[in-house]
Amino acid sequence: MLFNKDQFGFGLLLGFIAPIFGLFGYYYWKFSLFTLNEFFQVLMLQKSLLSGIISIALIANAIVFTVYINKQKDKTAKGVFIATCVYALISLGFKWFL
Repeated sequence: MLFNKDQFGFGLLLGFIAPIFGLFGYYYWKFSLFTLNEFFQVLMLQKSLLSGIISIALIANAIVFTVYINKQKDKTAKGVFIATCVYALISLGFKWFL
């Protein structure tokens, strides 16, 4: 079963995929009036909006991380945490340098 795996690589994979689902969830919740193409164009033009949305998308990682910590699957949780840190650094990079 998917939730019973305890592998670092699996956690990294989940950690990099979950925020993408969070991003699309936020798009459908707040920006569904725009097409997906228009949404990404606005994100590229307004970098502060991009870093904020990345931060919100990381809530999906917090949910996945909590699930694996509660199931005591520490290797997988560690992978999710590392992926979250990478996303956070990318978000800070967009905010500070672009």
